[in-house]
Amino acid sequence: MAVRKLAAKVSSQETDERLLLEAAQKDPGRFGDLYEMHFERVYAFISRRVADRSTAEDLTSEVFHKALANLRRYQWRGVPFSAWLYKIAANCIADRFKQASREVPSSDDLPEGSTIPDVEEIDRRARLFRLVEQLPADQRKVIVQRFVEQRSIREIAEQLKRSEGAVKQLQFRALEKLRAQMEGDYA
Repeated sequence: MAVRKLAAKVSSQETDERLLLEAAQKDPGRFGDLYEMHFERVYAFISRRVADRSTAEDLTSEVFHKALANLRRYQWRGVPFSAWLYKIAANCIADRFKQASREVPSSDDLPEGSTIPDVEEIDRRARLFRLVEQLPADQRKVIVQRFVEQRSIREIAEQLKRSEGAVKQLQFRALEKLRAQMEGDYA
C-alpha cells in the first residue's frame, strides 16, 4: 500500500513538473516556479563541491541563467528536470575549475572525481537548509554565523550582545532541534 502511494506521489510530481516545464517553454516568465522548485537542490549540489559560499551562489545563478536561456531546446524524456540542471551545474563547476587552474595553478581546488549527483545527499542538504530557515530568529543567526560564516562563540556573543553561555545554549538548542527533525525524516 505504501509503495502505491509513493508511486502515485512520484507520478504526480513528474506530471506537475512536466506541466511547469511546458508552461515555462511557452512563457519564460513562468520559469520562476521551476527555479523555486529546484533552487535548494542545485545550491546544495554546488556548495558540496566548491569551498567558497559566494562561488556557490554565483554558480547557482549561472546554472539557472543557462537553463532559462536554453529552456526552449530542453526535451522531456521521462527523466526529472533536475537531472538536466545537475548536468549544467557539473559543467559550470568544471568550467570554473578550468578557468581557475589557468589563473593560479593548484591541485588543492580540483573538483571531486565524480560529477554524478548523490540525490539523497542533495535532498538531505536541501532539507537541512529549509529547517535552518524555520528556526527561531536567534537560533538561526547563531547557526548561520557559527557554521556558515565560521565565527567563534565570542564573536557571535559580541554581535548579539549576549553572554557566551547564552550563545552556546542557543546553538545547542538549534542543533538538537535540527537533529531531531532530520532523524525523524530518516527513521
